[in-house]
Amino acid sequence: MRYIYQEWDGREFETQAHLKQFEHFLDFVIEHGADALEALKELELDDEQRAILEQWIADGLLERVGARFELTPRAINSLQRKALMEVFRNLHPDSAEGHESERIGRGGDPSEGSRPYAFGDPVSELDMHQTLRNAIGRRGVGSPIRMDESDFEVRLSESRATCSTVILLDMSGSMSRWQRFASAKRCAMALFALIRQRFALDTVDVVGFHSAAEIIPEHKLALAMPKPISSGAPQIRMRVPIDRIQDAPQHFTNLHMGLMTARKILARRGGRNRQVFIITDGQPTAHVQDGMIHLIYPPSEPSVMATLGEALQLARRGIRFSTFALIEDYFYMDWVGFVDQLTRLTRGVAFYCTGSDLASAIMESYMTGRKRRTHPA
Repeated sequence: MRYIYQEWDGREFETQAHLKQFEHFLDFVIEHGADALEALKELELDDEQRAILEQWIADGLLERVGARFELTPRAINSLQRKALMEVFRNLHPDSAEGHESERIGRGGDPSEGSRPYAFGDPVSELDMHQTLRNAIGRRGVGSPIRMDESDFEVRLSESRATCSTVILLDMSGSMSRWQRFASAKRCAMALFALIRQRFALDTVDVVGFHSAAEIIPEHKLALAMPKPISSGAPQIRMRVPIDRIQDAPQHFTNLHMGLMTARKILARRGGRNRQVFIITDGQPTAHVQDGMIHLIYPPSEPSVMATLGEALQLARRGIRFSTFALIEDYFYMDWVGFVDQLTRLTRGVAFYCTGSDLASAIMESYMTGRKRRTHPA
């Protein structure tokens, strides 16, 4: 745990009631994204509420930028820690263990057993208990105890394995149902907090995919929201240039472009283990071809094949796949078939879960992904 010491400014320390008020506001931000901050401008506050708002600003949790309010880095950190606490509160016993590699190495946490000392091993890793047993066993009990290099043994330790993760977050219109998107955001923020606390060399990037795909910076994740459904037509077929996709309906599911973005990110990352998490609730309804984005509903074979082809490229680079299929609307059997096909093709794993179970599934998969590769690069 880190401690920061600084001069007291004379202000009264925050009470539990004060902290609870801000926690409730953070929950509101998670559920409503940027609209939650916009609502602060429109609300008619009484004196007590206005005083609370001013206190949040004074405490460095909110800041005014012109007529708008924005979350500060301190508020973002609070969101992440809160999400992490909620996740671990719901994890199964012992599921938080085993972050380290299964391979024996140096610099990790102690493991059971020891091995003979080799030139270059740090003296600090000597297993004194086993070393003394070796010396006594070879020369008998007596004082002084005589030992030489052949008696030395060092503790085994679990080697540290770095991991680079890309979370592909479905932002299509259907993700607004059943609090799915809010649950997915909490999971992503919890991963940021976990990595910051325990795995400083790991990385996590979030890519939101809808009709297109975009990298969501850490400080903007809390305010992200799924795209509203802008057309109820029973059948849609559109082709839009990539640079003009903002003029088209945004609520489609372009997992193909999300995977393309993930491949570029992971090419820059140096983690020994690399993995892609896909959080989605439906089949692909868009894909990229010849500089155009094809928006097709109902789902079509071209979008499915383009998506599977891109996934196969990543899998051949040794990237581990975990797909989290949100199944509150589990009557979409064709979609379940797509997830199964994706999992078989990438030799990955699939989790069929509800939004409330998503956190446990993601954390357990992340810990497993840090421990080993599923297949060689």
